[in-house]
Amino acid sequence: MRRIREKCVVLLATGGCAGYVPIASGTFGTLVGIPLCYFLSILGPLEGMLFIVAFTGSAVWISGEAEKVFKKKDTGLIIIDEMAGFLVTLFLIPWTAKSVVAGFFLFRLFDIAKPFPIRRLEEKLPGGWGVVGDDILAGIYANVVLRFVIQLF
Repeated sequence: MRRIREKCVVLLATGGCAGYVPIASGTFGTLVGIPLCYFLSILGPLEGMLFIVAFTGSAVWISGEAEKVFKKKDTGLIIIDEMAGFLVTLFLIPWTAKSVVAGFFLFRLFDIAKPFPIRRLEEKLPGGWGVVGDDILAGIYANVVLRFVIQLF
């Protein structure tokens, strides 16, 4: 039974095995999150917030369990955190091809560059909280900048 549980954790944490892509697994994880973001776009604000909270809570637990299975802290194989961060990026953003592409690039920029205090969250928070927390904050940064960009153009 434990083996089945571990396989489920790995499957979810790796975004259906997209995390095994050898180069830029975080980018592929963000791409895997696009259908979830579309689902988010058809929800109302309250339902969307509840969806993000539920998904993020699940991602924290799954990431923490996956670290135990992989025996490594915040391994690149875990990409459910990118999915959660991209949900935050596109929360309450009008769903258009331009907004999704711009949000994608902004989220990846903040997730990779890790401006203050994103890197600190990743380093200081334990387990799944550290894995997911930095991506949530990168998503918040990307959402704010995306709103500004949408207003300009």
